[in-house]
Amino acid sequence: HEIYGEKFYSFDLSVPRLSGNADLIPVTISERLFKEDELVVDKKLRIEGQFRSYNSFEGEKNKLILTVFAKDIEFLSDDEEIVVSKDFVSNEITLIGYICKTPIYRQTPFGREISDMLLAVNRAYNKSDYIPSIAWGRNARFSQNLPTGTEVKIVGRVQSRNYEKKYEDGTIENKVAYEVSIASLEVINQDNEFIKKEEVSEEAV
Repeated sequence: HEIYGEKFYSFDLSVPRLSGNADLIPVTISERLFKEDELVVDKKLRIEGQFRSYNSFEGEKNKLILTVFAKDIEFLSDDEEIVVSKDFVSNEITLIGYICKTPIYRQTPFGREISDMLLAVNRAYNKSDYIPSIAWGRNARFSQNLPTGTEVKIVGRVQSRNYEKKYEDGTIENKVAYEVSIASLEVINQDNEFIKKEEVSEEAV
């Protein structure tokens, strides 16, 4: 798309996980950050930016669109290996925002504890991004009791997740959801005496 004469492009960035799988993360970038022949398939990149949300109106439905808005991009040479190890963070995000919906706590069929959260993160010009996030284990149990309006700091990674959506007519559509997988969670609003600080690594649960 184009805004005030400045063109913006979008693409998916494949970011490897330690498990050997990869997250496909949507990226939006201005034409001012790259040359025309630099963005090609299989090109290795390092990107810094903001995780943003937009509302897309399709008919009578309102859809939340998530994307990494690139602020800086570095093109890596073909011989620079992207090695994923415990000492190398290939996908990290830090957010400070407010819980804007009551967290939903649940357990998987295998007994893993999960809490779904929606975080409102302020940015310039009186705008806010609404970022779906997911907590695990002790963080999930802790976050389920946090009231809306609680200010928190989370550190984690942006992840993509494939799922099937079933419609009333029986048809099934394959879709992709994007969210922040929380590794550590900290309450930074201490006005509520019932709120305690909790900081737990996802890898410890």
